[in-house]
Amino acid sequence: MTSIDLSPAVSLDDLVDARRTLAGRAVRTPLLPADELGAAVWLKPEMLQRGGAFKFRGAYVFLARLSEAERARGVVAPSSGNHAQAVAMAARLFGVPCTVVMPTTVTPAKRAGAERLGARIELVGTTTADRMGRAVELVEREGLTLVPPYDHPWIIAGQGTIGLELADDLPDVGTVLAPVGGGGLSAGVAAAVKLRCPSARVVGVEPAGAPKLTRAREAGRPVRLERTSGLADGLLAVQIGDAPFAHHQRYIDEVVTVDDAALRGAMRWLLDRMKIVAEPSGAITVAALREGLVRPAGPTVAVLSGGNIEWPGLVELLGS
Repeated sequence: MTSIDLSPAVSLDDLVDARRTLAGRAVRTPLLPADELGAAVWLKPEMLQRGGAFKFRGAYVFLARLSEAERARGVVAPSSGNHAQAVAMAARLFGVPCTVVMPTTVTPAKRAGAERLGARIELVGTTTADRMGRAVELVEREGLTLVPPYDHPWIIAGQGTIGLELADDLPDVGTVLAPVGGGGLSAGVAAAVKLRCPSARVVGVEPAGAPKLTRAREAGRPVRLERTSGLADGLLAVQIGDAPFAHHQRYIDEVVTVDDAALRGAMRWLLDRMKIVAEPSGAITVAALREGLVRPAGPTVAVLSGGNIEWPGLVELLGS
């Protein structure tokens, strides 16, 4: 462990308050039995969430915490796709002007999703830094409020409501797998699970081409990767967030990495066996189980982060 300041960690009260904020707004996703992965393995399918991914939870909580004056000026979200759609949806519910800054390589499905929700789209560069830089420019020039994708306690608390739900539904949970991108989802889920079920084991799962949490844990601090690559575009942040890292150090037991071939296999398995459409990022925890990288210990839950992929993308990835 390191000497990093863990004081910003969200509390159980923060998580419960976020759940109250989301009541009647977010979908309470079910636990689905996945017997082929083990006798006591369950899936938490956040592709059933509004906007097709878990991101709506954090986005809505963040906007709910803003003042009316801040919301009236509008918000801006830097995002590779799912955060953009989530912020656009939350902004529409609040009647707030929304701009999203997406990479030039964004998938057509994710761009179209944000456009359908009424967001103004700006395409800038290919990296997280490119998107964040442009978002900061818009904050300074237009007075917009930046909605961070993961590095903020309100966002972490919102995503952590997933962990509260699974702990309610499976109070004897033994193992939980959560995808790791910038870290908001994995931090929130880990905090909620450990605060409610202290003996549970929490495993972070990240792409082999973007091992930002693995490198951060080795260094004892967030480190910037020179580059990231892979199919799981929603998990390719070049650096873990500071606030998420503090939560990971306190609450995550281990981290594993998954390669692209395993992601394709998991996506196909989810479609064939579970009738679930998952994007590559959303299938990564199932890939870890299928590859034997994580052995279920006690009742086990794999969090599926999203399903924002449409027919052309599925054909391209799974057609051969």
